[in-house]
Amino acid sequence: MSNDNEVLLDNGKQNDSKIRVERKEGEPTPAFKGASWAALLVGVTAYLIGLYNATMQLNEKGYYFAVLVFGLYSAVSLQKAVRDKDEGIPVTNIYYGISWFALIISISLMVIGLYNAGSIVLSEKGFYGMAFVLSLFAAITVQKNIRDTQRARERD
Repeated sequence: MSNDNEVLLDNGKQNDSKIRVERKEGEPTPAFKGASWAALLVGVTAYLIGLYNATMQLNEKGYYFAVLVFGLYSAVSLQKAVRDKDEGIPVTNIYYGISWFALIISISLMVIGLYNAGSIVLSEKGFYGMAFVLSLFAAITVQKNIRDTQRARERD
């Protein structure tokens, strides 16, 4: 009789637990998706707030903004090209090469801009560099999560 009571208690506990949403095979966890989006939001927002509050001229702010946008686009483009090649999806060599070239140029423009910026103190240079790198990495991760989620749902 005590076994029946234990079964009833266990069943009651199972009914009270939260409903668990099934993830598809290969789909990232909601926590990883959220962390990726949060990192992108934090990186881009911090970078833009830093630019807004900076005492540099408007053309300098425009330069750093353009480098951020160029870097984000080139990082996502390269991630897509690398992933397509890995999955056997045709990617032209020119597109693949341009994607690498664009990412290298965007990073180089950031490094050269910060190195030559006499009006920015060293701590601000580090802040912009770290926010830039965080934003690039997060953009790649967000794009990967979107693609993995889409692929997992297409399989079913």
